[in-house]
Amino acid sequence: MKVYFRVGVIGAFLVLLYIIISTTESWSKEKSYLKRATDQEVVGRKLDRIEDTLNKLAKLIEKPAQKSSFKELPSNENQKKPKTVVPKLYPNSFLFTKWGDGLSEEEQKEAEALFQIYGYNVFLSNQVPLDRKLPDMRDQRCLKMNYPKDLPSISVVLIYVNEALSVIKRAVRSIITHTPKHLLKEIILVDDHSTYNDLGKPLEDYIGEVHKEMPSLIKRVWHTRQMGLSQSRITGWKEATGDVVAILDAHIEATQGWAEPLLARIKADRTIVVSPVFDKVHFDDLHIERYMMFAQGFDWALWCMYESFKPDWNQVDESQPGKSPSVMGIFAADRGFLGEIGGLDGGMTVYGGENVELGIRVWLCGGSVEVVPCSRIAHIERAHKPYSPDLNPSMKRNALRVADIWLDEYKKNVFIAWNVPLKDHGINIGDVSGRKTLRENLKCKPFSWYLENVYKSLERWDNILGYGVLQNSLFKKLCVDQGTTPGNIPILYECHFQEPQRCYYNTESEIIIGSMRSHKYSSNRCLVDPGSGSIPTLHDCKMAKQNQLHMHWDFRQEREIRNKATNRCLEIAQGEIFYQLIIQQCSGQSWTIQHLITTF
Repeated sequence: MKVYFRVGVIGAFLVLLYIIISTTESWSKEKSYLKRATDQEVVGRKLDRIEDTLNKLAKLIEKPAQKSSFKELPSNENQKKPKTVVPKLYPNSFLFTKWGDGLSEEEQKEAEALFQIYGYNVFLSNQVPLDRKLPDMRDQRCLKMNYPKDLPSISVVLIYVNEALSVIKRAVRSIITHTPKHLLKEIILVDDHSTYNDLGKPLEDYIGEVHKEMPSLIKRVWHTRQMGLSQSRITGWKEATGDVVAILDAHIEATQGWAEPLLARIKADRTIVVSPVFDKVHFDDLHIERYMMFAQGFDWALWCMYESFKPDWNQVDESQPGKSPSVMGIFAADRGFLGEIGGLDGGMTVYGGENVELGIRVWLCGGSVEVVPCSRIAHIERAHKPYSPDLNPSMKRNALRVADIWLDEYKKNVFIAWNVPLKDHGINIGDVSGRKTLRENLKCKPFSWYLENVYKSLERWDNILGYGVLQNSLFKKLCVDQGTTPGNIPILYECHFQEPQRCYYNTESEIIIGSMRSHKYSSNRCLVDPGSGSIPTLHDCKMAKQNQLHMHWDFRQEREIRNKATNRCLEIAQGEIFYQLIIQQCSGQSWTIQHLITTF
């Protein structure tokens, strides 16, 4: 027994020494790149675990009299104990809605902390192999495609700021694995001034490992200040030396055969800007979901969006490219052609609108945009964007800049969509003189051509007379609001000037309440006098017109709103508790709409 105990003590000391050394080394490495904002919390947790482990080992050594032979344990102690079910600490977190069963409390805390920092499951990403194999989402017809052998070379640009290290590594590895070596010119990492330390030396170490396999493949550029998405793309494009430049997010995984279809289209016509199809990587469990092929369009606020292909966009099946009005944030283009049409607009800031601007400019200035379905990229969709919670200010500013340069007489539609006055809006859109000169030198087409030939489904909004919130002179703090949705009863509500309170009056004498739709295939909701009773209603404008409802109103700024059919007025009256909208015999109440296109 004494010999057995001495061996146990020696073993315990060896384990103790190993724990101290390995834990200290691990902590030393990790503390160099943990985000400063969470240093104390994360390091504290690690020290607690170290201390707990050491205490347990110390107790084992200090109590030699206790028998520790497995032979002396009761037989039922040797049997496997049922697994303890740990309750979820964050039942309201999106991360744990479908994922996270079986994690300990410490693991849950770590996973949730990382999720709040990044917007996706970094805890799981750190455990998933960098070279994981994804299911092939291509149409079977794509697998039978033959591409030219002499395709152009490609430079792949990955844009990021404070991205998870394991996600960047996986993106790099997937590109290397799934791009033919003779075509892959380089991978350019553009770091838009990340502040997380693990994107310093740990990333450099990984690049060093890659360079042992493929020397000088990866270039890394770090902005000394945060410059935004558009500027980062410009940096990557300028650094590229390949025939084609592909600009991607860093939270992607390239899949088998992604590059050849894009390069083949550009080889066939260097003026085509191409986009792959994005398959969705779920932010919680990182599984991939196949997305259908969609065109990439936008609304009048210049927010990008998916929509179905139209017959005249030449899309036959999911193995054939289809014309697209615009481009999302991931695309590939002939590097020389991109330079010829002005590269990317350096006047765009932070985020938003730069992809729509590029798509419009390509079409107006001699090129075209296509979605190529045989090329597929897996893209993590974040649950939230922690680096920029409110994108509206930069998006609004960029949209007004694009409108002023490229949209001609239709730029007013962007102002309407953002509920901004046509004049004296006070938003600095930067110097646009250089881009307007570029447009003249390239002899680009007018935007009306684009509406007639490319994006025919955009509503032109030619009939709008006034837009913005609608207020009664009796109570200026209350605005007309679309009310509860689903539902068709407009209400009075304290003015907040957001979309539910946007109203529009047009030359057809219609009053549209709620956000106005940008596309012909969508429908707005119009104010209707039901003809009996005192409660106004909202109805689909197209159906109201078809059913000949009382939807036409006489309205003059700072005058009454009178229904043409019933001769009754939209007014406000005291309800049981609050003031409410009613339809009644006109009593002389007046209304004002926030912004005017023309005096009426």
